[in-house]
Amino acid sequence: MVGHAGARLLADLADATGLSGGFGDALKPLRKRERGHDPGRIAVDLAVMLADGGETITDLAVLRDQPELFGAVASDPTAWRLLSAMDSAALGRLRQARAAARELAWAQAFQTRGGMPASTAAGRPIPGIVLDIDATIVICHSDKQGASPTWKTTFGYHPLLCFLDATGEALAGLLREGRAGSNTTADHIAVLDMALAQLPDPLRHGTDILIRSDSAGASHGFLAYIRSLRGQGVNARFSVGVAVTEPVRDAIIACDERGWVDALGADGELRDSAQVCEITTLLPTGYRDNYPRGTRFIVRRERPHPGAQLTLFDLDAGWRHQATATDTPIGHGSMQFLEVCHRAHARVEDRIRPGKDSGFGRFPSREFAINAAWLELALCGIDLLAWTRHLLCDGYLTRAEPKKLRYRLLHVPARITRTARKIRLRLPATWPWAADLAAAFARLAALPQPAT
Repeated sequence: MVGHAGARLLADLADATGLSGGFGDALKPLRKRERGHDPGRIAVDLAVMLADGGETITDLAVLRDQPELFGAVASDPTAWRLLSAMDSAALGRLRQARAAARELAWAQAFQTRGGMPASTAAGRPIPGIVLDIDATIVICHSDKQGASPTWKTTFGYHPLLCFLDATGEALAGLLREGRAGSNTTADHIAVLDMALAQLPDPLRHGTDILIRSDSAGASHGFLAYIRSLRGQGVNARFSVGVAVTEPVRDAIIACDERGWVDALGADGELRDSAQVCEITTLLPTGYRDNYPRGTRFIVRRERPHPGAQLTLFDLDAGWRHQATATDTPIGHGSMQFLEVCHRAHARVEDRIRPGKDSGFGRFPSREFAINAAWLELALCGIDLLAWTRHLLCDGYLTRAEPKKLRYRLLHVPARITRTARKIRLRLPATWPWAADLAAAFARLAALPQPAT
């Protein structure tokens, strides 16, 4: 009898997408002796363990103590040594291997599913690729290197992350000290560059890319950098939150009531309790000059719901106001659609929350470099879960969060039998989702492979 039988799906998918081989090549310089464990295999096993819900390096025992299912898995000290040996150069090679595996996974999705899903807002597709950048606080309960007091008066790290909205893939992550600023331009540029490098080249240079962020990404340097990418053949545009400062408040007050129109809801229907208005021409020229040419400013107002955090201006006006800056030109969607497109950035919270249960919610070491390597493997595990949903699952499971995938597919018990010189994995017939898991293994076996 074996447990977590469905986790074998993740390990096999890493092989089928070329991730295992890519990690092996990337970490080959760290291999001390030929008879030892392959560093690439150790890294993949760690990523599978994190995707399966493991929290500490000792959770590798779930894989190691079932060699009939997962093969030879390294010991905890061996895994620790690998993590401690990963420097910035090794992490760079790992990212290149992830990008190559992503390109193959997307090609497999195109051949078997017609492609990866598209981002949507208000029930309509958003043209191109949508990247969501956001930071989060990871609380540390011990004095780890780089952990420090945060702006939320907690103690820990403040990583900055970028997710692909359509699939939930974790494209990039930067581990930062807890005191790191929310709107640090250099960090946003670094994460965006790492995320763009994860996109296949034909898409990076041949597809519209919308970069969304909250007001932390509204720094003038970051927006100017996004605009400069067009000179490199990357058709990048931004949609960021804007603080409702005095110039924005004055523009809102100057709005003609006839300029406000009903906002769109998540279902695409008009909402009479929320309205939007473009205030670009009402803002002072000096304010607009701080943003790239062609930036448009859209304000949303809605009747506040119970518990909403309101400013004195909101309390006086009786509305809750939110402002957005975007350089999406007129003709690429109505003002209402552009506003609801930005509001869909809130989905990034649904990527970060389960991501904290998939590795980067708890860091194992006192050493900052080891925790940075741990973050990279956690992002890899999140990718494996995303590819599992979109390549191997069907129906509602394509939208399932990691917790549901683990409960229904990954943590299923099974029995290993040996007949006619073949090893078989027998799933319990009474398991409610046995058919879904068997179908996933069948789709995995049928994935097209590149010619060698």
